[in-house]
Amino acid sequence: MSGYHNDNNSGGYFNNGGNYGNRGGFERNDRGYGGNRGGDRGFGGNRGYGGGRGRGGFERERVELTAPEWDLESLPKFEKNFYQEHPSVAARSDADVAKFRKEHDMKCVGTDIPKPVTTFDESGFPSYVLEEVKNQGFPNPTAIQCQGWPMALSGRDMIGIAATGSGKTLSYCLPGIVHINAQPLLKPGDGPIVLVLAPTRELAVQIQTECSKFGRSSRIRNTCIYGGAPKGQQIRDLARGSEICIATPGRLIDMLETGKTNLKRVTYLVLDEADRMLDMGFEPQIRKIVDQIRPDRQTLMWSATWPKEVQNLTRDYLNDPIQVTIGSLELAASHTITQLVEVVSEYEKRDRLIKHLEIGTKDPAAKCLIFASTKRTCDDITSYLRSDGWPALAIHGDKQQQERDYVLNQFRTGDSPIMVATDVAARGIDVKGISYVINFDMPGNIEDYVHRIGRTGRAGTTGTAVSFFTEGNKSLGGDLCKIMREAKQNIPPELQVYDKRSGGFHPRYGGGRGGRGGRGGRGGRGYGGGNRGFTGSNNAPLGNRRF
Repeated sequence: MSGYHNDNNSGGYFNNGGNYGNRGGFERNDRGYGGNRGGDRGFGGNRGYGGGRGRGGFERERVELTAPEWDLESLPKFEKNFYQEHPSVAARSDADVAKFRKEHDMKCVGTDIPKPVTTFDESGFPSYVLEEVKNQGFPNPTAIQCQGWPMALSGRDMIGIAATGSGKTLSYCLPGIVHINAQPLLKPGDGPIVLVLAPTRELAVQIQTECSKFGRSSRIRNTCIYGGAPKGQQIRDLARGSEICIATPGRLIDMLETGKTNLKRVTYLVLDEADRMLDMGFEPQIRKIVDQIRPDRQTLMWSATWPKEVQNLTRDYLNDPIQVTIGSLELAASHTITQLVEVVSEYEKRDRLIKHLEIGTKDPAAKCLIFASTKRTCDDITSYLRSDGWPALAIHGDKQQQERDYVLNQFRTGDSPIMVATDVAARGIDVKGISYVINFDMPGNIEDYVHRIGRTGRAGTTGTAVSFFTEGNKSLGGDLCKIMREAKQNIPPELQVYDKRSGGFHPRYGGGRGGRGGRGGRGGRGYGGGNRGFTGSNNAPLGNRRF
């Protein structure tokens, strides 16, 4: 996002790309003039003042975060063990527990690990939580929930490793609600009690939805802190007091450094999609944030894979953790997904895309998610499809948050059942009814491939993943064949040619990540095949094709 944008909360203009006046505008919070809102917002003029602090403003100076010296004896005591074993669980023999874990491909590591539960009633949740869960119509807990709930409720530091779409969010959300209800009420100036760190804004918003749904009966407030959106409402939510804060690392550090919140009350810390956060380079920010939280907190780490970087973080910040793994630690794709790989040239991709869309959208309720490697390709494919009459919208990192929310909502409701995306949608987006995933461009590593196709075939449903494999993807050939072989998929002979280096690449990094594409033309950067300007409800007209 470039240029000037009006911010109704601040009354001025700012540049979302920089903090200093001489870079094109006013920054809203810690630079600029103390305005007519009592100095808590910057009041913009026509041009910024390079580098200097605001004149007459009352905005707090930005303070670099440093790790405090903790005196555990002087810190207020808090409770974190809430697990009461159900009589039917206590009566289970070790042989019964071992059989249940084997049936669910469950492995546990650590000492004094609680026995798994098998039903919601055995979970040990208070009635106000159980009622909310049962109202959602879930038949039984998922495997990660069966073991994760007793571990989380026991107050122990824990690690949960399971594939995407396996129910990890509720595994920490519900114990977090129980934890909050046992703590003293928030006082003015207090920060959150539960902090959830997530890698992307889409995942953060999704987590907030779950927290809102299940925290409603306890009147637990939450807020979602992420970049790319105005800070005003987020700051007001923090000032009002929120028991749960779901945040991306960058924006949270900004809030901490400018004094908009603090982490002194945090006693329940969740690192969700930890492997993805480290892949995205967030390790320094995560360490800076965790250092601000009292060391006797309860820490829960959730991940889809178990790479060295996550293990290092675990050793540094978790105290005598217990671990549950569902499935293998080896990278694997869900067996409910049919994987089809076509070895094609770049010029054949568009024709093949149309043919698969015709197959994949025979069911009017079906949704199709198309992945492209760059933002420009994403927009190009969307324009091409819309000009041909297909109801497609695009989502990627260059789009404003309002636009991204609109696209995701259109896709979720089925009003626009085709979404073209970069890897911003590869994780954390849980949209029901995605029956088709198409990799128009293969990802840069095999892990991203597994997470992309994992958007379909979720929660026991079946799905189809189609991938266009070109000569430029040959470094992925060996790992791709290995993933397909493990899932008992048919490997085309043309792909087997690239299998000579099977196992020769690290399963996480493959052949390296592709470069970033350009931003494409300006033109309003919207959705249509012609004008493409984003107008909210009025998208460019579709062609004659009926969908």
